[in-house]
Amino acid sequence: MDSVQVRPMREDDLPSAERASAVTFSEAERTTRRVSDPEPEPRSAADSKRWIDRMRFFLSVDPGGCWVAVGEDAGVERAVGFAISQNRAGLWFLATYGVLPGYQGQGVGKRLLDAALAHAGGRPGIFSSSVHPGATRRYRMADFSLHPQMRMVGTVDRSTLPVIDGLGEGRADDFEWMDQLDQDLRVAGHGPDHGYMLGTLRLVVCRDRARPGYAYLDDQGQASLLAAAHPETAQKLLWEALASAQGTTLVNCITAPNAWAIDVGLAARLDIGQEGYIAVRGMPVPAPYLASGHFL
Repeated sequence: MDSVQVRPMREDDLPSAERASAVTFSEAERTTRRVSDPEPEPRSAADSKRWIDRMRFFLSVDPGGCWVAVGEDAGVERAVGFAISQNRAGLWFLATYGVLPGYQGQGVGKRLLDAALAHAGGRPGIFSSSVHPGATRRYRMADFSLHPQMRMVGTVDRSTLPVIDGLGEGRADDFEWMDQLDQDLRVAGHGPDHGYMLGTLRLVVCRDRARPGYAYLDDQGQASLLAAAHPETAQKLLWEALASAQGTTLVNCITAPNAWAIDVGLAARLDIGQEGYIAVRGMPVPAPYLASGHFL
């Protein structure tokens, strides 16, 4: 659409881009929800602030990967689409991407994704994808392989929780070995992302030099990112997350090479279902690993 401009994102675009994100993903949830799923709820003010803070961080670290599509509404410029990608050493990842429903099917998404992919500079890439037919078509045409993901949901049966040892609270001085583990699993370390996540999440680590691993847990005990050198360590970390869970919990981004997570979830009496894809190009699906939606 000629009236829509795709350009590098600026910090003052963030409030408008957040509103576009909230509408886009709420509509996607509504159209793809299972009959048994609860009705999607509007994004809370706290979640909106977290989205803006996270995207501001990405803008500060790698602004060249951050793009916005803008149109005019009653003479006022507003975001109608966004693509936030980042380079970390030899890896490119897409943190978030979407186009308002009323602007889909008009080439806006392609222009945004093309700009983000140009920033990759030929690096291997990874991101978490929805099941949106138009988006998945574009990803496949860009040579990404799409690997189905599973999720596990429910209330943990606390009688199933095992005794876990060998774990401790993580610190900033763990980042060096964590980045090396990241590099072994996903081509490149998370680099500055670790500092951001440590400021907003709980970090649990296994410092066993033969079988290291780490997991970031949110304030509800959900594993937001998990990486390990061995499935046994990964299972310990996931059990720690489940032990910290409050009420209904979620384990997501589970791919076929990460069946160890399914075993833990089933043992804890969680229900299994399907959700979207992990898309990769020029790299295998990481394992033992549970990706983060935004930091991959």
